[in-house]
Amino acid sequence: MTEEQIREILQQVAAGRLDVPAALTRLRYLPFEDLGFAKLDLHRSLRRGVPEVVLGEHKSAAQIAAIGARVVKAGQNLIVTRLSPDKARAVKRTLRAFDYQPEAQLGCIIKKKAEPSGHGPVMVISAGTSDIAVAEEAALCAELFGNRVTRLYDVGVAGLHRLRAGLDALAEAAVLIVVAGMEGALPSVVAGLLFPGAKANFATWAGIDQCTGSPQPQSAEAACETYSTCGAGAEVTLCTVPNGTHCGNYGTFPIVGTAWSMFQSHPLP
Repeated sequence: MTEEQIREILQQVAAGRLDVPAALTRLRYLPFEDLGFAKLDLHRSLRRGVPEVVLGEHKSAAQIAAIGARVVKAGQNLIVTRLSPDKARAVKRTLRAFDYQPEAQLGCIIKKKAEPSGHGPVMVISAGTSDIAVAEEAALCAELFGNRVTRLYDVGVAGLHRLRAGLDALAEAAVLIVVAGMEGALPSVVAGLLFPGAKANFATWAGIDQCTGSPQPQSAEAACETYSTCGAGAEVTLCTVPNGTHCGNYGTFPIVGTAWSMFQSHPLP
């Protein structure tokens, strides 16, 4: 059930067009529906902004079709990933509107197109042509979630001049998804080319979280600065440890403990 559907039910009750028992009947599937073999999280889009995605791998076509029918009946978008062509054909016999993209092995029925969101485009990068199937799954899901997506494929480390040719587009992206290839080296290369440094990232996140004022010093053991006047109760902190290493603690400054305390202070909703 979507936020719009719940809002409509409440408005009908408030206006006297719908009685309470009828409203309870409509809300009986909130927050999930038990199909026996699956518990559908029909509340996911309300909590997280995107619907539950169905993993098609290791599910039967009949199970996928049953899940899909209930999701569509609830007025939500259906997205199925890791779906083989044979299963997709079987699902489509039950769900005629099912749209299958074989390259990404992804199928969907879109009841309502997601509104564009985010701070910029999501760029999906693949090391080789053989990685495009995984890259397309990520790209299509990002698009279905309401993101603008750009693609840069077959730019692995064996020919870095191909990656450098796309540097302008890479720099414009707000999010990079890198499908690593056989040796897994491409993500590190992309990060090395584009990562602006801790100070610049500190300022970027302060802007994203709508922080005001100046960062305040927080620690004597390390140069920790925190923006605490940010939107939605967020905090942005940068800790610089002189002569620090990659270990969990350095000297008297507990790096891991400091990060964990911040996570505990700001749990996900």
